[in-house]
Amino acid sequence: MRQDTRLGRAVHVCVVAGFLAVAIAAETRAQTVPFPVAQLFFELNHTAGDLGIHGEIDGGPWTSLEIEGPGDRKLLSLVSRGRLRAQAMTQLAFESAEPNFAELDPADFFRRFPEGYYDIEGRAQAGGALESEVYLSHVLAEPAPNISVNGLPAASSCDAPILPEVFAPVLIDWDPVTRSHPDLGRDGPVSISRYQFFVELLGGKLSIDLSPATTQYEVPFTAADRGQVFKFEIIARTETGNNTAVESCFRLR
Repeated sequence: MRQDTRLGRAVHVCVVAGFLAVAIAAETRAQTVPFPVAQLFFELNHTAGDLGIHGEIDGGPWTSLEIEGPGDRKLLSLVSRGRLRAQAMTQLAFESAEPNFAELDPADFFRRFPEGYYDIEGRAQAGGALESEVYLSHVLAEPAPNISVNGLPAASSCDAPILPEVFAPVLIDWDPVTRSHPDLGRDGPVSISRYQFFVELLGGKLSIDLSPATTQYEVPFTAADRGQVFKFEIIARTETGNNTAVESCFRLR
C-alpha cells in the first residue's frame, strides 16, 4: 500500500514537472519576437573592384546580440556592459572592410561568407529574445548597363583619360538591370527592388532612391557649377538586398 502511494506520488511529480516544462517552453516562445529590421547583404563596387558584407538590425531594447551562419558558425557576438547595458541598444548597422580583388579574391570572399540562412538573436532587456532568420544570397546584380550622360557614353571610371563634357541640364540614364553579374557570385534570377542614385555636388552629396521602373535622373546644376568635374554612382539593389554599384564622372561645360 505504501509502495503504491509512493509510486502515485512519483507519477504525480513527473506529470507536474512535465506540465511546467511545457509551460516554460511556451512562455519562452511567446517572449521571442522577430526584429522589425534584420538584413545581411553584400555590396559590390564594380568600378573599384571590391566586395563587402553589410548588416542592418533594428528593434529592441536589447543587451546582447549574436549572428550565426550556416553550420552554426558564429559571425558576430556583441555584449553591452555597464551603463550601456542599463540603457540597452535598439539599432546596429555595420560594414566590413572592402579590400580590392588583388588583396582578396572574390572566390575566397564568398567562401568566407557562405550562402544560406543566418540567425540573428538578441537578448531583450526586459527578458525574452529577439530573433530573425535571414538569407544571404550569392546572386549579385550586373552593373547598370549602357550608362549615358546627355546621350554620351559614360566614362569607364573617373580615372578615364577623357570624360564626357556636357551642358546643363544633365540627364543620366541607363538600361534596366535584368541579369545576375556575369563574373562574380552565382548565376540566378535577379529582381531589382530599387535603384539608388548619388552625385557629388559642390554643396554636398545628392542621394535619391528610384523605383525599379525608373532608369534615369536629371541632375540640377547652376551656372556656378560650370567647369567642374562631378562624380556619380548608380546602385542596383536586388530583392534579396545585395547591392551592385558603378561609378563614373563628367565635366560640366
